This record gives sequence, structure tokens and C-alpha cells, in this order.
Amino acid sequence: MTTGTASWLPLSPGERSVAIEVLVHGPLSRTDLARRLDLSAGSVTRLTKPLIESGLLVEVADGGVAGETRQGRPSQPLDVVAQSRSFIGFKITADAVYGVVTTLRSDIVARHDRPLTTHEPAEVVAVLGEMTDELARVHPSLAGIGIGVGGRVEGRTTVGESPFLGWRNVPLAALVEGRTGLPVVLENDVAALVEAETWFGAGRGLDRYVVLTIGAGFGYGLVLSGRRVPTVEEDGGFGRHWIIDPGGPLTPEGERGSAVSLLTIPSIRYQVQAATGREHTYEEILALAAAGEPMPARVVDEAARALGTLIAQIANAVMPQKVVLAGEGVGLMDVGGAAVEASVRAHRHPLAAPVTLETKVSDFHDWARGAAVLAIQVLVLGSAES
Repeated sequence: MTTGTASWLPLSPGERSVAIEVLVHGPLSRTDLARRLDLSAGSVTRLTKPLIESGLLVEVADGGVAGETRQGRPSQPLDVVAQSRSFIGFKITADAVYGVVTTLRSDIVARHDRPLTTHEPAEVVAVLGEMTDELARVHPSLAGIGIGVGGRVEGRTTVGESPFLGWRNVPLAALVEGRTGLPVVLENDVAALVEAETWFGAGRGLDRYVVLTIGAGFGYGLVLSGRRVPTVEEDGGFGRHWIIDPGGPLTPEGERGSAVSLLTIPSIRYQVQAATGREHTYEEILALAAAGEPMPARVVDEAARALGTLIAQIANAVMPQKVVLAGEGVGLMDVGGAAVEASVRAHRHPLAAPVTLETKVSDFHDWARGAAVLAIQVLVLGSAES
């Protein structure tokens, strides 16, 4: 396989800035680009010319789509050729690999999932390779692969530690590159999701916002000045020590009253099972709580109030323009949304600005899309890590 990106790379810093601005906010006229990037008209012309010649950007008719060209006028909008390259994004969970193919603008054009029967790195690489082969037969213009995993990722190449997979120091990017022949970017799954929301989702155009993910684990992402703030705790393990209620529940995976003990799906299931002696899925627990079953209702209400407290704490400290909730556990908002909102109000100053809260109902394909966005940022545009 070939990457197909050679005609675009390397981009100079100025070209990269123009390409990203058009990708995220386009179509844009040269006048708009000059204003947004504080450049002269001559500089914009100089920077856009090689991007057009290489096929990354195209002049479009007013109100048109990329590829519908007219003889250029300086005011004619520029857009990326979104269909010119495709990217694979993979999200690896404990029991499956979720894959998507996206355009240059991260629109999902294909999905392909496979179960995992083992966590042996060689076997997981084999699954990723087989999935890539199948996707490449339908999408031959693949430019690269992004992979998101729950855990600590080092240098966008190595899984330093992943409790979900039982991995330590696995050079996953190099292994998958060797199998597929495509360049690979590896990242913590929450970080990848935050990048996707910043460029193409709920955080687009925002200067300061927060992403919280609840599901099998707990994740936190912070964006300041429009850029994700990377931290050593990006593996989400800090959630075990983020204490919301010191008198709260103690579960096997978290400290007493921590974000993990109160909010994650395994902890909620553990609490209900410990109290009732019966196992239930997360969806069953939410349904029982909605129906007024005492113990599930108590656990869900406690989780909802804890989530509201956490959102208020973050809002008090960071003052975000928006808090985005994502992950497979956001069904909590359907049952406990009123309790979440009441708890937020109770822990905020009465004159404080309301917290803008957005819940994203998503599945693991959205996480895979986030990994594809990392590939777009790094492999095509050469975007440096935030």
C-alpha cells in the first residue's frame, strides 16, 4: 500500500496554517483567510498556490462544492478536496475493534468491526491488518491509520500501559505499520476524541471547553485557547483519585467516592449487584431506576448527583464555555438529567453563568473517528501535538 500523501508533504508552517483553517472552517475566500490568519493578500496567494497545485485545496464556485472550479477570481472560495484521501480510525476495546473510514473532513463513509478473542499483541495486530485489507479493497486512496486505546500512550507510537488490554510497552504503531504498509498514529482514546470534537464537533470554534467521558472508564479532556491540553494523566487513571464524595461508595477499581467509583459502568453494576445479589446490564439498571426500583434508583441518583457536583467543580475552576459529555455511559443523563442539573446549580455561585452542557449520544465508531482525525492532523497536515 502507498500513503498517497507525498505530493502534499512537507507543508511549511504557513501552508499548514492555511490548510488547517480551510479544513476546519472552509470554504473560505482568500480575503477571509487573510483576515483570520492576519496575513497580507500577497502572503495568502503565495501560501495557497502550492496547496492548490498539489490537489489539497481547490477553488469552488460560490455556494458550490469542492471540485466545481471556475477560472479563479481572488474572492473565489477555497476548500479542501475532502474525498481525495481516506483515513482509517480504529478504537480498540477489551472485546472488539471498531473501525471506520473517513474523508479528509472526518465524515464517516464506512464502518467495519471485529470481535477480539485474545489480547495478545500479535493477534490484535493481525486483526487490525485484516480489517485494513478489507477496507482498502473498497477505499484504495487510504492515506494512514489512527488508533485509539484506553490507557497511557507514549510518543504516539507505544502503548505504555493499558489496563483494559493488559499491555505494557507495546510498540503498536510500528507493528501495525509493518503489517499494513501505512503510516500509523497511536493515541489515548479520550485525547483523540477531544481532538475530533475540537476540529469537527461540539468544540469547534470554542476557545475553552471540557470533555468528560463516562463508560468502562472515566476520561477528562481540557481545551484552552482552542488547543487540547496534554497531561501525563491522560490515560484516565487519575479518575480513581478524583474524589467527589469522601463518604461515597468504595469499589474495586477506585478510591472511596471517586469519579471512577461513582460514575463508571462497571462500578454502577458492582454497586447494584452488591446490594441486590443480582447481575444487571447497565441498560437494565437505568430502566429499573426509571421505573422506580429502589436500589437501582438510589445508585443512579447518587451517580447523577456526583456527575453534577463534578461538572460544577470543573466550571468553578476552569470556567468553560461548554462541557461535553460523551461515552457509552451517557444514558445516565436520560434517567438522571434533572438530578445532574440540580446538583450543578447547588454547587455553583447563584450569580455564576449557567453551564452549557452538551450530551453526545455516541458509540465506539465516534471514538474510532477521533483516531482518524489524529491521522489527518499528523500524517497529512503535519500538525504538531497540542
